[in-house]
Amino acid sequence: MAAAPVAAGSGAGRGRRSAATVAAWGGWGGRPRPGNILLQLRQGQLTGRGLVRAVQFTETFLTERDKQSKWSGIPQLLLKLHTTSHLHSDFVECQNILKLLVEILMRPTISIRGQKLKISDEMSKDCLSILYNTCVCTEGVTKRLAEKNDFVIFLFTLMTSKKTFLQTATLIEDILGVKKEMIRLDEVPNLSSLVSNFDQQQLANFCRILAVTISEMDTGNDDKHTLLAKNAQQKKSLSLGPSAAEINQAALLSIPGFVERLCKLATRKVSESTGTASFLQELEEWYTWLDNALVLDALMRVANEESEHNQASIVFPPPGASEENGLPHTSARTQLPQSMKIMHEIMYKLEVLYVLCVLLMGRQRNQVHRMIAEFKLIPGLNNLFDKLIWRKHSASALVLHGHNQNCDCSPDITLKIQFLRLLQSFSDHHENKYLLLNNQELNELSAISLKANIPEVEAVLNTDRSLVCDGKRGLLTRLLQVMKKEPAESSFRFWQARAVESFLRGTTSYADQMFLLKRGLLEHILYCIVDSECKSRDVLQSYFDLLGELMKFNVDAFKRFNKYINTDAKFQVFLKQINSSLVDSNMLVRCVTLSLDRFENQVDMKVAEVLSECRLLAYISQVPTQMSFLFRLINIIHVQTLTQENVSCLNTSLVILMLARRKERLPLYLRLLQRMEHSKKYPGFLLNNFHNLLRFWQQHYLHKDKDSTCLENVSAPPLKGVMGGPWTQGLSEGCPGAGLDLGPPGAPQPLPLCPELLHQLLILEGDSVHPVEPGPAVTLCSR
Repeated sequence: MAAAPVAAGSGAGRGRRSAATVAAWGGWGGRPRPGNILLQLRQGQLTGRGLVRAVQFTETFLTERDKQSKWSGIPQLLLKLHTTSHLHSDFVECQNILKLLVEILMRPTISIRGQKLKISDEMSKDCLSILYNTCVCTEGVTKRLAEKNDFVIFLFTLMTSKKTFLQTATLIEDILGVKKEMIRLDEVPNLSSLVSNFDQQQLANFCRILAVTISEMDTGNDDKHTLLAKNAQQKKSLSLGPSAAEINQAALLSIPGFVERLCKLATRKVSESTGTASFLQELEEWYTWLDNALVLDALMRVANEESEHNQASIVFPPPGASEENGLPHTSARTQLPQSMKIMHEIMYKLEVLYVLCVLLMGRQRNQVHRMIAEFKLIPGLNNLFDKLIWRKHSASALVLHGHNQNCDCSPDITLKIQFLRLLQSFSDHHENKYLLLNNQELNELSAISLKANIPEVEAVLNTDRSLVCDGKRGLLTRLLQVMKKEPAESSFRFWQARAVESFLRGTTSYADQMFLLKRGLLEHILYCIVDSECKSRDVLQSYFDLLGELMKFNVDAFKRFNKYINTDAKFQVFLKQINSSLVDSNMLVRCVTLSLDRFENQVDMKVAEVLSECRLLAYISQVPTQMSFLFRLINIIHVQTLTQENVSCLNTSLVILMLARRKERLPLYLRLLQRMEHSKKYPGFLLNNFHNLLRFWQQHYLHKDKDSTCLENVSAPPLKGVMGGPWTQGLSEGCPGAGLDLGPPGAPQPLPLCPELLHQLLILEGDSVHPVEPGPAVTLCSR
């Protein structure tokens, strides 16, 4: 009874307290008291019951707080987003809410009565995180955002703030990954100022976005990679002008200091990478990077090793531990572990090297080459080779959890491959390739030329000695050393061979070949092909191509070959590898065929000795061998399936026929091909196929929109008039993908081929046999 008056006398207060209590517990409204909210939050933390999630706040409470804090209605939208994003919910409503979030995020760009509304960086950061997480969890959201080109361009403007940079970069990267049409960087407001104001860590992260914007979009359809499709695409591109990727590359190169900063990022040491970043900044970046499960695996892999290292450092601090080889002597609580710093730097360099590699292959290649040389990228990478790029690992660190030894997914492995791709692009057909050597090695090249009594390579004489590698070994020599130590099953073999081959490509240089021969490269290649009996087709192809460039026209190389392949058993293994796939080995067949032709026209005791002793030259010189190669090379390709990979088969067959023409054997070779057709019960197919291939070859390499002068400039000597007569003039061996090389200056002059060859083909075809449309390839021989 006594309780009644109290209740009656304090009804209003009791009602208010009840409303606040209900509101705090997520009830039916009212304005909660802050003390109650904090109490319930604390209780939720201790017991797991109460307020444990933000969505448990009522809409009334959020509205009240929104009025005070000016949250732009975002908390209420998040509450609605949560209620509409469950399974079987109305996803249309969910998308409408996301649309509102996008509009709120873009409000600073909307002018009202001459004033621009502002939204705090923290609020923008939260919006970006919500959009990113929704993209990850909800199918179709990323594509919808990618359709809003103005929103994608706007996101770049949010990268001006360090607080929102990482969230913005991550969201942009995801959106560009699904965007059908590439954005144009020249449409980004103040792009030059934006990029110039990035610090080095921001620029490294920005390279993840650039990797998408400067690469030509891949359709993922193999048919699009045929030469027929590429011809059609080139014609279309000529009418449309430069592609978006080319425009973006030009936009970046126009930014003052852009390439220089990339070179500094690519060559900086780990000890230089975190000098200005705070512990919290580093952790925040790692939080973003940890989206990558591979990085998480890498950290798990080195965790025990790092722990043991730190414990040892505490008991016996190593001298110089504050330098690159260890952590500074400060509290571990204010430092990221060294292993995390190394992995962080590896991830940065991955993106930077990729961007530099793409720029090296673009239209402004010479400009990029000049800048890369000027900013000493190659010497810088040489200094990092042992400590970071090809650093030693413990046995337990070779394989990531859930991956095998041949997996290319770890950051360490990907960095090595990207590094090798960069070297390949840098060296290929460019005189700057000699920057891969140091001064002593350049002197060695000069000494080789002097001893052989041949002119020194002009590019060696023109090399700026202040820009070459320093130290005891240049970058090329370091690469050869790790190449020879690589395990037989290693995935690096392919890329290593490609990088070294690019150094040899172009005009044949005896000095370059001898430089590599002295370092045991030929013996290493033959060991991999013969003794290890390599099974990987990609690795075999790269090793055959490298062997061809290394041996071409070089008598000493053929002597070394004969010394290593010194038994019939070894030679048969070698031939088995060649004949197992001519698509992979035909470049070697071509180089040996050309070398044989040159040696046969020389009067020299050393050459005569090699011709009489070398098994390989004797094998290639036989007419049945050449006819077997010709038949298979023509038979495994046809116009509709020609690609940049297998077009070399056509070029090699042309070389064999051109050399036959020099010896007045062309009619004989064509008659033999006709007999082989009949013996295989496919009369007319082979020569008709070859006829169509020739006509396509002529159209592809000598089209009016191609600059044939560039083909002549790289030939040695040029194959002028090979497809002569009324059809065309000015074909050279250096046409892209062809690589037809009849020898260095002084070799016999090339003779016209095509009019007579086609005439012979037409005679063999007869009136009743006409060129046919190419059909599916018919394999008449063992591959």
